[in-house]
Amino acid sequence: YDSMVRTNTAVLPGADAAVVRVKETRRAIAMCLDGPGRFVAVDPRAGTKLAVAEAARNVVCAGAKPIAVTNCLNFASPERPEVMRSFSDVIDGIKEACEVFETPVVSGNVSFYNETDGRGILPTPTIGMIGLIEDTRKIVTQGFKDEGDIIALLGTTFDDLSVSEYAQTILGRSTDELIAGGQIPNLDLQLEKNVQDTCLELAQAALLRSAHDCSDGGIAVAIAECCFSSLGRNAVGAFIDLRSSGIPNEGVLFSESPSRIIISFAAENLDAVTAIAGDGPFAILGRVGDDILRISIDGHEMISSPVVELEAVWETSLEKQLESTAAASN
Repeated sequence: YDSMVRTNTAVLPGADAAVVRVKETRRAIAMCLDGPGRFVAVDPRAGTKLAVAEAARNVVCAGAKPIAVTNCLNFASPERPEVMRSFSDVIDGIKEACEVFETPVVSGNVSFYNETDGRGILPTPTIGMIGLIEDTRKIVTQGFKDEGDIIALLGTTFDDLSVSEYAQTILGRSTDELIAGGQIPNLDLQLEKNVQDTCLELAQAALLRSAHDCSDGGIAVAIAECCFSSLGRNAVGAFIDLRSSGIPNEGVLFSESPSRIIISFAAENLDAVTAIAGDGPFAILGRVGDDILRISIDGHEMISSPVVELEAVWETSLEKQLESTAAASN
């Protein structure tokens, strides 16, 4: 649908969550869809919990409290025991995660027999999450704002490259290889809830300049997305210094550990932010500045690229992938 119909859209699609205002009130509704296919393919139950967690995290990044879930569950023939087992596991995963986030499943649908010539699709649950923002003045967006703002991480990075975008795109591992030997990230649902509650408290205190879910592509991709220009803003750069903590450099940059949110805030609010976030996993990563993204690990520069060049690659990636796939099939 056209996102501008009826002129209620406050945050456009493409952010962590789209936001629609409720006219004649200060309230707004945030909404998103998530479906981490690789994770669910490897472990349907745990992968679905990760899907629900990411969906909740996405609406929280917009400043919304998660309030309800819908779903679209697609599978191959349930006459095959392994398919029916994966369906059962997905339902259990939704239940376990929704209990922690206190988000009832208010609707959904199931589609079976998605297959051709006996070859079925992988289990594919898509989770829709709805969140409530009480005051539209406290909506949070994902883009960095002002030079000198502090960039920080809520959460902790672990070595979770096994079933990552990096493993599939850079290392060239097929989905079948990931299913056979991959291990998806471990999700601590209570830790996830704590990280989300911290982000929401910061948003409600009007302390955040930005917040962005850290998921596909890891922390390096998340920070790059925060830098990209939006709605006419010039590209905004960042100076980042990460700590390895015994994790290989590739893992530091591209690990897909859950329960992580990139936030930014004005330097003068550091004490107030630390007072709220300091008891949980919280680390200062760097500052907003210039028009170049610079990322170092333990003081050694790993990435230094103009944001405008990174954004151009990001914006044309789907087109190039489709062209590559078409060329390979000819």
